[in-house]
Amino acid sequence: MQDLPKFWSFNRSRDDQLISTEEVEWSGPFSWPKYEQSNRLPPLPDIAGVYLLTFEYQDGYILRSVGVTSSTKKRIYQHTRAYMNGSYTILDVCLAKQGIRQELWHGWSYARENMHLFYESKDYFVRAIHEELSACRLFTAFVSEKRKRERIEFSIMHDVYHSKMPWANLVDGGMHLIGRSNYQAPIIIKNNCLCKIYGLADSLEI
Repeated sequence: MQDLPKFWSFNRSRDDQLISTEEVEWSGPFSWPKYEQSNRLPPLPDIAGVYLLTFEYQDGYILRSVGVTSSTKKRIYQHTRAYMNGSYTILDVCLAKQGIRQELWHGWSYARENMHLFYESKDYFVRAIHEELSACRLFTAFVSEKRKRERIEFSIMHDVYHSKMPWANLVDGGMHLIGRSNYQAPIIIKNNCLCKIYGLADSLEI
């Protein structure tokens, strides 16, 4: 993906011929690492790209979160540590599979200020974390360029945040997202996946 000079700004009426189309191939579902035996899913490949966290839902999967990384193996390991130390929000998995957000524990800034509550009921929360990670279904797409990964993540989350569908409630807010800059021409992304993922649009402009 080659950017145009930074003194140049995209104008949709003037520069629409610069909008290109690319396809993104999503693979999965994969298991969260160390839960392969319990959920009988293939292990997560270690790639650079974009990844989706989902739960089983209706005839497919419902979006829980989106991330970008240069190594899915390292990034998911970081997520595991954050879950186990109480930094992340924990959901009721049974309700999440129905598209209903019910928090068992709220992470992020609340967790930092109330960590004593997490440790007071740590056994309960750890069991809930294991249930959530075991139920999580991961999808990945290889994307070598960092900026393109960030733009895809931004567009997926932007689309979800503005949706009135159930998956808009499952994703966490406050993510650090970096979308397209003015000096970059848009790209239409066609999302290809053998599975139905509710919350992942068939096409997105990044």
